[in-house]
This record gives sequence, C-alpha cells and structure tokens, in this order.
Amino acid sequence: MLTTPSSLDQRFGLSRRVVLPGPLRLDGGALLAPVEIAYETYGSLAPGGGNAMLVCHALTGDQHVASAHPRTGKPGWWQRMVGPGKPIDTDRFFVICANVLGSCMGSSGPASIDPVTGRPYGMSFPVITIRDMVRAQALLLDHLGVGQLAAVVGGSMGGMQALSWAATFPERVAACLMIASTARHSAQNIAFHEVGRQAVMADPNWRGGDYYDGDPPAAGLAVARMAAHITYLSEAGLTEKFGRRLQAREQKSFGFDADFQVESYLRHQGLAFTDRFDANSYLYITRALDYFDLAEEHGGLLANAFRGTATRFCLVSFDTDWLYPTSESRAVVHALMAGGAAASFVELSSPYGHDAFLLESPELDRVVSGFLGTGR
Repeated sequence: MLTTPSSLDQRFGLSRRVVLPGPLRLDGGALLAPVEIAYETYGSLAPGGGNAMLVCHALTGDQHVASAHPRTGKPGWWQRMVGPGKPIDTDRFFVICANVLGSCMGSSGPASIDPVTGRPYGMSFPVITIRDMVRAQALLLDHLGVGQLAAVVGGSMGGMQALSWAATFPERVAACLMIASTARHSAQNIAFHEVGRQAVMADPNWRGGDYYDGDPPAAGLAVARMAAHITYLSEAGLTEKFGRRLQAREQKSFGFDADFQVESYLRHQGLAFTDRFDANSYLYITRALDYFDLAEEHGGLLANAFRGTATRFCLVSFDTDWLYPTSESRAVVHALMAGGAAASFVELSSPYGHDAFLLESPELDRVVSGFLGTGR
C-alpha cells in the first residue's frame, strides 16, 4: 500500500524497502526470489497516477537521488536537479528512484542473504543485465500502483536503463530522457571494467567473493574505482584542476608516495568508495554494463527497439565525454528516427567530461526543464 508522503518526506525523500515474492526470471535464465528493492520517493502521486517519474541511477549511485546519503552524510547525487521548483520538479511529479538489482544499498544483490543457505549470496548470486534491473523496477512500480510513467530519466548507466525501459515497456513510458549514455558498451568500456574486476579479484581478501565474515577486498576495490574514475573526467578538466602540481610538498620525493595532487585525489576517491560500496556488487554491475547491447536484444538492429513507439525521446551528450562520446548518442538518435520515434538531441559543451551531467550546468537544466515542461 502506498503511503502519501508528509511534507517532511517530500523535502528529504521517503526511503522504503519492499520484498516482492517473485520469482523474477533473469536474462541469464535464473529465477530470483524473493526480490528486494530499496527505493525513495519524492512528491505526491496524483489521484490518476499520471505524474509518476522514474529516475535511474548510475553504476555507483543509489536511491538517494535528492536526500542525504545515510552512510556518508553527503547530499543526494542529483539534489541540484530533483526537488521543488527544480528541473525535475517534485511539486509536479511523483519521483521514484530505486536502487538497482545487484547493488548494495538495500536491493537484492550478492551481499543479500540467500534464503536457501542463510548466508550472503556472494558469487552464487545470478549474473544480471540492465534489462533485469528494469524488470525489477517494473515490479516495484506494480507494487506502487504506477501503471504508466510520465517520464523515465537517467544519466550514464541510468540512461541505459531509461532506454531499456522505453524498449521493454513502451506502453508504460510517455517520455524518455537519456543523458551521457549509450545503447551498447564498447570494447574500450569493457576493457576498463575488466581491469577493475581483475584488481578486485586479485586482492587476497576477495576469497572468491566469500569475504562477508572478514575483511573486504578494499585495496582491490579502491584500485578499480581509481581506474574507473579517470574515465569519468576529461584531460582538460584534470589539467585545470591538478596540472602537474605537487601535493603538500615543495619538491618530488623520488619515491612512490603521492607526489602529485592528481595521485592524492585518486587515492582519496578509491579509499572513500570502499566505505560505501560492496566489491562483489561492483563486479556484478560492471558485468551488466558490459553485457548491455540494446540492438542485440532486438534482432541486431537498434531501430527495432523503438519501431512504432509512442514514447518521445530527448538525448543529451557532452563534448568532452570520452566514456560515452557524442557519436554514441547520435547513433541512438539515428535509430530512433529510423524507427519513427519522436526524438530531440543536443550536445552540450563542458570541460568536465562524463561527470558533467552530475555537476552544475545551467544548459542541462534548461534542456531537462524544457523537455519535461517544468520551465518557469
């Protein structure tokens, strides 16, 4: 039963967790039951239910899109975008953000308890896909009594989920906004993820994924995060922020301490990440990203994913994003046009690379507001 959020809940987000009996059939053939989903809601669901919006998070994100993270105390990852009077206006929309399947912030994943053994799944948790994440979100919306979404919105991996929603449940999605994303993972993307996974699995504390009773593979996960974090930035952004400046010293140490500011920054990012994320979840979610190929799911032709759809689309890319470059967004736009879908596209300029969609950007705010009709 859906409880109407109080004014305090609307401001800070109503965090919930639901256990659905399932089973959920996964792309890999396994059946998952039960299916636990952690989520937050913002705003109020209209009597007709037509104002529901799903915001999908990126690889290391979570359901805390516009409220403080319970572990770190930091603001929600898209608090600048979601809230009363903001581009994703919670005075108008009932915003839902769910922790993805396979993650570690309350939804079913490798750290969850296997009902058969009474112990954490670890690596016995079934391998998942982006489409599996979307199907789990659909179960949540069914539970909430949300039949159709006014929009599904996401950046990076969230954009993949948004596209997958439009392709898998077109009758339930009125509008789809994909930001800094792609319809399939490239060989380069897969290569970076494999480096990260191997770093985790090479850590002696990983122990084949069975580490929940002892020390986690923090060193390996930190290295994985450091490597991935480089892909979220641009060369111009790194040069502007760090250059070759030394870290808290006047001259080089001629050793292997963090001589440079950029080294210290990456080490900090890696260590901070291990405090809030599960290593096995990192393996599973990066594998889901690597498996993502929307064309492959629709007979090898991306246009088939959108043929005859009534969903309207907006795609946004950034000119310095080399993880999911503009060419990837253009390929999706061409497929949308070939499928007869209504689509708009804009490339924005930013020095901040892939992470630009998370940072202050008046241009992105205008695009989102215009597409969702929340401009004031």
